[in-house]
Amino acid sequence: MHLSILLPRLLAFVLSAALLAGCQTLGGAGLVTSSATAQLTPEAASSIAGDMVGRFAEQVGPSTTTIQLEPDGSIFGEALEVSLREWGYAVATDQATEGTNTIALAYVVDAFEGSILVRLSTHALDLTRMYQLSGAGATPVSPLSIMQRQAREPS
Repeated sequence: MHLSILLPRLLAFVLSAALLAGCQTLGGAGLVTSSATAQLTPEAASSIAGDMVGRFAEQVGPSTTTIQLEPDGSIFGEALEVSLREWGYAVATDQATEGTNTIALAYVVDAFEGSILVRLSTHALDLTRMYQLSGAGATPVSPLSIMQRQAREPS
């Protein structure tokens, strides 16, 4: 791909990721409600979820963590839960969890400029990547964007 074609797409991706970053938290304390508005096939949802959970595991560490997930009933939400379990994470979807090894996880899956923009968010981390749909599933078409937030000091 020529740089003249890639640069505007990369700029659009970074801009959209930044805009999503601004609306991911509610009142600065909670995560956005998970949603998957893009139309995905089960194969594409599974492919994307598998890739994103692999990248998530690289960032958060071993599967001794319980993931608090509130899926939206979409194909992607189901695929994400399955993929998390395959990676060895305990997943709580309809019950409250307590303890230090619990991470609340939300996702947003949306169509953007002919691709699929996917974001996984925790209170400390956001992972964002774009995918192109294909007959066999989905292929990443952007680098993984990682945004880490530091805990705020009490004032």
